[in-house]
Amino acid sequence: MYGRFSLCMVALTVLLWVISPAMAAGKPNIIVIFTDDQGYADVACQGVLDDLKTPNLDRLAADGVRCTNGYVTAPQCIPSRAGILTGCYQQRFGVDHNGGIPLPLEVTTIPQRLGEAGYVTGQVGKWHLEPNWQETEWVREHMPEVKPGEKPSIPGKLARPYLPDKRGFNEMFCGYINQYLASYNLDGKDVSPPKNIKTPGYRLDTQTDAALAFIDRHADKPFFLYLAYFAPHVPLDATDKYLQRFPENMPRRRRLALAMIAAIDEGVGRLRDSLRQHGLTDNTLIFFISDNGAPLKIDMKDEPGVGPGWDGSRNDPLVGEKGMLTEGGIRVPFFVTWPGTIPAGKTYDQPVISLDVGATAVALAGLDKPAELDGVNILPYLKGENTLPPHETLYWRFWQQTAVRKGQWKYLQAGADLQYLFDLTSPEQEHKNLIHEHPEIAAELRASLKTWAHPLKNPGVPVGPLSPAEVKWFDVYLPH
Repeated sequence: MYGRFSLCMVALTVLLWVISPAMAAGKPNIIVIFTDDQGYADVACQGVLDDLKTPNLDRLAADGVRCTNGYVTAPQCIPSRAGILTGCYQQRFGVDHNGGIPLPLEVTTIPQRLGEAGYVTGQVGKWHLEPNWQETEWVREHMPEVKPGEKPSIPGKLARPYLPDKRGFNEMFCGYINQYLASYNLDGKDVSPPKNIKTPGYRLDTQTDAALAFIDRHADKPFFLYLAYFAPHVPLDATDKYLQRFPENMPRRRRLALAMIAAIDEGVGRLRDSLRQHGLTDNTLIFFISDNGAPLKIDMKDEPGVGPGWDGSRNDPLVGEKGMLTEGGIRVPFFVTWPGTIPAGKTYDQPVISLDVGATAVALAGLDKPAELDGVNILPYLKGENTLPPHETLYWRFWQQTAVRKGQWKYLQAGADLQYLFDLTSPEQEHKNLIHEHPEIAAELRASLKTWAHPLKNPGVPVGPLSPAEVKWFDVYLPH
């Protein structure tokens, strides 16, 4: 009986192996480029600042749609990444902020879903969804021997199940600067089992090289590539090749950030050249999004060194910065390009969000949309086939802040006492609080926010005291 069962399982495995490529035949490739702490202003085509050199990103936007109201789900990297890679509001499973928990193993990721439809899935660059010592809730549960205040190293056997190749990615080149846990090398050869690879080159060029190697390996089959550049996040670092494009008589941190963004820009150009050489341009959908707004540290001091502080990026003309649910923290560069399918040279001003990446990818893979996905397939909207807004409401919750956007209106609450209502279509946007002029709108949005927050893993709207950073931010940036 057992032998017959084993033979059936072998036959089923072989059948699935044969069917998967057939299922994926004719489906488009999907590339998600996710930058790190890059502010809204920092692509030249945004039309805000004139010190940038981003010709390839400008061309990417010109070849598709530039979403001027493109959002992410959090103003911080871990929750933002959890949102885009699951297609769900990350608060549903408790990844509210850095320092809580890693992406839970029971949560299904977008690459896991796409793998079921026959896609080859690859991750390159920053991951940041595995456990770390700051995630005190997880550490208490899995490492009870750790004393309060200690900063433990997470044992490899505990961290390993949380890494990309265990979370739906067939291949990975996972890392930040000069060391990567990789299942293939930059020459495109297998590394099995995955090993740590040291790379002597510049981190952003290395991440581009790894993405190109993945495309070369899988140009003959539908693929999903998540390219998470570690830039312009600190530590700031750039080679002379990129630095020499910018004058020395500017804030040093700004110059370094511009050089890092230029390196990303060149990488995007190389990636699109590779698609062209493989004949994949018209069969590849590309998203370009930042994970959150730039950390300005309020006054953008040009501090010495390359570590913590302002990362040199800018959020103009938006209010606030990384860590805030104002527009400067959650509204980011957001481009969608698919030549021949999405209209070129289009600007789209209805609110969209990083959650839409997952829903769009699942639709393109020919899968039914799972009920738990919070995004929408935005292609019909970008193509003009559906003229309604993609979302009636969008929600955020972070630290002691919550926010909701519905059409032109945004309601923002910080702690128990600070409440704001903004008209984001007005010239003043978040510079003018309209809560006393329109209390009925504020009440409606506040009720909607409470309804959304009630079933989350940590339910409700936070009303605790603000952190010291939040107190300072809301005092400086928001109208009194």
